[in-house]
Amino acid sequence: MDKEKERIIAKLKANGCRITKQRMELLDIIMENRCSSCKEIFYRASKEDESIGIATVYRMVNALEEIGVLSRRIVYEPEEPGK
Repeated sequence: MDKEKERIIAKLKANGCRITKQRMELLDIIMENRCSSCKEIFYRASKEDESIGIATVYRMVNALEEIGVLSRRIVYEPEEPGK
């Protein structure tokens, strides 16, 4: 396991998050791929493990945001009036 992954797992544990097999799989997917949405993470994860639900993905993403290792950005910008 690489140092970055170990650091993230330690932060999750310190934040009270249990480290389950599913969460480890999600962390691997998030770290290896540049996913643009929770749905994309879910799609990739469900191909590996059908028991992973979309709620698990959202909880994991929220946990990673809480500890400051992940940031969700809005991928669209509203048009300015007059353009």
